[in-house]
Amino acid sequence: MLVDALKSEAYRVSRNRTTLFFSILLTPLLFVFGGLAYQIMTKAKGDALAAKANLPATLGNQPVNLAEAFGFAAGNGANGVLLVFMLLAAAAVYAGDYRWETWRLISARNGRPWLILGKIGVMKVLAMIAMLAMLIAAFIFFITQALVAGRPMSFDLSDFDLVQFLLTWLLSYIRIVQYGLIALLAAVVSRSLLATLFAPWALGFAQTILGGPLLPILGWEPSDWAAQLLLPGLAYDTLKAALAPGPMPLPEGVVMKAVVSLVLWCVAPVAASIAWFQRQDLSKE
Repeated sequence: MLVDALKSEAYRVSRNRTTLFFSILLTPLLFVFGGLAYQIMTKAKGDALAAKANLPATLGNQPVNLAEAFGFAAGNGANGVLLVFMLLAAAAVYAGDYRWETWRLISARNGRPWLILGKIGVMKVLAMIAMLAMLIAAFIFFITQALVAGRPMSFDLSDFDLVQFLLTWLLSYIRIVQYGLIALLAAVVSRSLLATLFAPWALGFAQTILGGPLLPILGWEPSDWAAQLLLPGLAYDTLKAALAPGPMPLPEGVVMKAVVSLVLWCVAPVAASIAWFQRQDLSKE
């Protein structure tokens, strides 16, 4: 039954090419062309300043290591722009049947939990494709950096940490899926396409405020259970910092709190959505 739900949902998503473009390809394209424009402007400004000061270009012989694109893509895979545009796919997948009143047609052919799990499975595939597109965009960015600056290219893996790369990649992937699961819960509860789009965004905006100036006012420390559990974005940042430790060590026990928060924010929306959907009257949809 799950396989049937996956095939059906995948076929319907594949026909929605506009949504696929905006949710998966637009962010990498913006990154590539925006990065190219930035490189050209930076090169022109640097050349003008060097010529004015009668100084030679100092970066001409320093190679651009294309292998750094792996770490760059993994660390920035769950960027804010991609998360927002992925909501377009989440709204189409999770709320599309409410919008077009097709739930009563497909729910008679499969179990309700399998239908929800099929939608989640398709979103997981889309999230992986989006991250692979960001990886390709990162390589293109590094290549254009070398071409614009007239620098040689290299592919040095001597400093490459495969375990750290895989864990960072997995963390970014989970963050994208987790963000979409909030959209799933919003879609099932509200039956609204707009609510599916804006509920995760509103939660992210609230996290930005609470995680900034309001956190000390509430008497919370970033390492407290309350902060980690109520702010999934903070938990993600904590785990990301743990994978790339800086000069300041993380507070003791905060990594475990962040892991618990990450798991809860993945499991709870799925369980709540299935439970709510099981009791939902679809006769009017």
